[in-house]
Amino acid sequence: MAAQYKTIHPVKYYRDFLAHDLRPDGRSPDKTRNVTVNVNSISTADGSSTVRIGNTTVICGIKAELGKPKPDEPECGFMVPNVELPPLCSPLFRPGPPSEEAQAMTCFVSQATSDMVDLKELCVSTDNLAWVLHIDMICLDYDGCVQDACLIALSAALRTVKLPKVEYDAETKLPSVSLDERADLHVKSSPVSTSFAVFDDEIILSDPTGEEENLSSAKLSVVTDGEVILSVHKPGGSALSETQLQDCISVAKDRANLVNELINVALSSVDR
Repeated sequence: MAAQYKTIHPVKYYRDFLAHDLRPDGRSPDKTRNVTVNVNSISTADGSSTVRIGNTTVICGIKAELGKPKPDEPECGFMVPNVELPPLCSPLFRPGPPSEEAQAMTCFVSQATSDMVDLKELCVSTDNLAWVLHIDMICLDYDGCVQDACLIALSAALRTVKLPKVEYDAETKLPSVSLDERADLHVKSSPVSTSFAVFDDEIILSDPTGEEENLSSAKLSVVTDGEVILSVHKPGGSALSETQLQDCISVAKDRANLVNELINVALSSVDR
């Protein structure tokens, strides 16, 4: 009976719960879901991780290859992030070219991680050779806040990357790669995204599920690195008061510290 009521009147269904300061999954409006982080999930990748936020699951794999630096940045390597939302993760998506949502998430993750790595450290020889990091994030189960899971997975996967020593011969223009000598990739920051949904134009739901995102009148993502606010992304929708925004930022900072602790625990528990 409850399932039928939820299907016919989804907004009323949520209103009945939120009138008691609860959500259908038992959380209070400001409570986030449990986060699970595993690293080295893909043995054939140069770096990898798997992240779960509630039911949302994202796997990230990083492949490092040597290439020519960009003409406008001859002293830098570069990273190529890509978010995939395949049909297997949700009936919302179809086979074919990347959806608009996948492209928007790729842009979001790319901007949030632009300062994580000093790209000059990826350069082997100016204007000749540099490391290119291809970062693929694939959603296995879509249940809200996929961009948050992607950013956490990328951050954890980058910390497992070990690049082999490379020397470039300017005369022969050929690289010499020593697979036995590897160095950790230096990661400068630890950005964590926390998303929120606005329900009925006034109720803020932290870490919304897929259903809550669909019923929301606005979405908000706050990216923090510890106590530092890196960005606030709100693509239209209902307006927020200053107090509501500050509450969201406070939740985001607390969650960022917790997530980074989980990443550190995951890294310390495996033999890299």
